[in-house]
Amino acid sequence: MDKEPITINGLEVLKKELENLKTVERPKIVAAIAEARSHGDLKENAEYHAAKEQQALMESRVIEINDTIARANVIDVTKIENNGKVIFGSTITAKDLENNETKKFKIVGKDEADPSKNFIYFRSPIAKAVIGKSIGDMTSAQTPSGEKNYEILKVEYI
Repeated sequence: MDKEPITINGLEVLKKELENLKTVERPKIVAAIAEARSHGDLKENAEYHAAKEQQALMESRVIEINDTIARANVIDVTKIENNGKVIFGSTITAKDLENNETKKFKIVGKDEADPSKNFIYFRSPIAKAVIGKSIGDMTSAQTPSGEKNYEILKVEYI
């Protein structure tokens, strides 16, 4: 499988989630299973089956995080000389040319993408449209809500 790019901050968030799953969530689930087992017949024990399902989901997330960390191509943009070009991990301030609104977003990997925080996946239409561009460049992207046109105002490697 290909190495998936991730920012240094994204890697730290994944490591914290993994640590929490292993040290907090796993023991809670094990205790819930033991408690449910103590109630007797497991065939019709809803608490037991719910706890086992929760355990399976948590363990699959642990495997997924371990895999992501193992395959991670960590990119720390703070260590790269800022030449004004939009790259993976950079934070962009752009003007939406339709409504003149200024938007700020960071281009990140799959596990970090969160539109509510303006962290956009590097394979998204907007990220694809701005990567490789420089301050002052105009670009357009086909998004699910239609064509978006932007002017890049600022590129930060933070």
